[in-house]
Amino acid sequence: MPHLLITGGAGFIGSHVVRLFVQRYPQYKIVNLDALTYAGNLENLRDVEKAPNYIFERGDITDAAWINDLFARYQFDGVIHLAAESHVDRSITNPLAFVETNVMGTVNLLNAAKIAWEGNMEGKRFYHVSTDEVYGSLGEEGFFTEETAYDPRSPYSASKASSDHFVRAWYHTYHLPVVISNCSNNYGPYHFPEKLIPLIISNIKQGKALPVYGDGKYTRDWLWVKDHAEAIDTIYHKGKEGETYNIGGNNEWKNIDLVENLCDIMDELLGNAPNTSRQLITFVKDRPGHDRRYAIDASKLRNELGWEPSIQAEEGFRLTAQWYLEHEEWLNHVRSGAYLQYYAEQYNS
Repeated sequence: MPHLLITGGAGFIGSHVVRLFVQRYPQYKIVNLDALTYAGNLENLRDVEKAPNYIFERGDITDAAWINDLFARYQFDGVIHLAAESHVDRSITNPLAFVETNVMGTVNLLNAAKIAWEGNMEGKRFYHVSTDEVYGSLGEEGFFTEETAYDPRSPYSASKASSDHFVRAWYHTYHLPVVISNCSNNYGPYHFPEKLIPLIISNIKQGKALPVYGDGKYTRDWLWVKDHAEAIDTIYHKGKEGETYNIGGNNEWKNIDLVENLCDIMDELLGNAPNTSRQLITFVKDRPGHDRRYAIDASKLRNELGWEPSIQAEEGFRLTAQWYLEHEEWLNHVRSGAYLQYYAEQYNS
């Protein structure tokens, strides 16, 4: 039975990846490692927590000795590394936390894999999941490709760029079998409500202001999180060693257009009069180092490995809004911090 470590598996993207692998590959032993910081939530995985091929380990990737012990205990054949501090605003406030987790945590995992697999790299794989923000900002035209030079603009993107470089260094220096992917903005179920789309949905439901940075014309490419999980599955199993693959949804939206679209969807779902929620839109002071536009060229992934997104944004935004309205208990637990009690109840900790 192959043993696969998925880091950050209780988080937004990670929980979708864990669920997909646990359900699709019963012959794999899936170990979900998460520190259960504010964004890690085991309630995201209630439907698979009793699966015979699933194990949860609470731990911190910044603890090198503990990580080495974890590798020794489980003898992992593969790693899918998603654990990261990921909120740009938080990185501006506390950049050192991003250096510690995203850079040192990644190096600890690389070292542990190197030690565990030294002399027998056959069939092993270290998959590092990164972001399109490492590429910096685009003008009105053009797309990020795998050859785009790195130009990070925030402490978050700088920390992810650094971790990408360390992964490539371990490939070239120590021949660690790695692959990397850089994805665009994700959205969908279980997204922590500090991020734009769940924040807007939650605030509309509560009748609160809908904050929009600057002039609202910052543009992002939006990727359905379940499509991202499918892409990770594809790259983990079919990607070429040492290669990088960009993952994008081919769904560019200006922030203000996205917020207005969500307002209209929510008004319809809630039975509000048209334009009710748009009245809540509030433009706020821009954040420092705000990148103007991201857009991903995912043609390499499509042409070489056969992956492409299954859902377009209009459908995905509606599905996301419906999910949050149908899972108000989950959202309330996240807002209150009650989801942390779930861990204590489940694991007697």
